[in-house]
Amino acid sequence: MKILRELIEAGDPLVQQAVEALRQYHAAQSAGAPAKDIERLRCNAESLFQAVNEYQRCSLGGLPSTRH
Repeated sequence: MKILRELIEAGDPLVQQAVEALRQYHAAQSAGAPAKDIERLRCNAESLFQAVNEYQRCSLGGLPSTRH
């Protein structure tokens, strides 16, 4: 379990970025920001959460979702 905890903690800054991006997205929605800004924030949050998912998958020995 120690190794799993270390892997999760190593990805913590990325998780924090993703959560902050989601907060910004929701704040923009609540504030009635222009649709263009809301969509940009949504895409940013989604991209960061996908990066978190990919990092965790690879860290736990899984294959990346795309192969280049």
